[in-house]
Amino acid sequence: MPKHHNRRVFSLFSGLAVSLAISIPAQAQSLDDQLLARLASVAPKLNPEVLEAAFKATHCAIANGVAMPERLAVIDFSLHSSQERMWIFDLEQGDLLLRDLVAHGRNSGNEEATAFSNIEGSHQSSIGLFKASESYRGMHGYSLRLDGLEPGINDLARQRAIVIHGADYVNTNWVDQYGRIGRSHGCPAVDQKVVQTVVDNLKGGQLVFKYYPDQNWLQTSSFLNCDSATQVAGNRAARGGNS
Repeated sequence: MPKHHNRRVFSLFSGLAVSLAISIPAQAQSLDDQLLARLASVAPKLNPEVLEAAFKATHCAIANGVAMPERLAVIDFSLHSSQERMWIFDLEQGDLLLRDLVAHGRNSGNEEATAFSNIEGSHQSSIGLFKASESYRGMHGYSLRLDGLEPGINDLARQRAIVIHGADYVNTNWVDQYGRIGRSHGCPAVDQKVVQTVVDNLKGGQLVFKYYPDQNWLQTSSFLNCDSATQVAGNRAARGGNS
């Protein structure tokens, strides 16, 4: 990354951290500009604007009663499905734990995701901030339940059985053969080789942020347009401790 771009990104992050520090409680102060810059440096292929949005949503969630996460997953659905578009960060150490492929719903698009839904049976992905809750073993093996925290955007995730699970159609062999990975019924499915790592790192209350440049969501999301008076409708689910 060019040096002048690094300065621009760091300046962007610094301004974000200063503005958020005015209203964010003490437990969120470890999510500062230094950590944000550190995460940007260990994930140079993650769009800085997407990382900034994920960081901002995390700040807002903590301000509204969500427990401080140890790890954060960022999924950028604006990227082609053949690209590794999921990043998992260790927020305590400022490290990148994993970058890998992740599927979108079959009705969200073919090679790229362009349509999203909160409706059961839509077979579309949903965007926004989620809490990763309990792990379990089901029809797809070792899996992880997700609770959507944004009303009308993703809060029906549990009802829709939107979970992280392993899938045989999420791997580089599919990319080599078809130019894309396979698609799910709306779940962010991952490679069978990494599913245990993904689930073990996210279960028990970590946060998952799924991004797409949907202008309505960007302008209306309570997590992306946060202030001290914001009431997050998903608080009850977010506060519940699962493992």
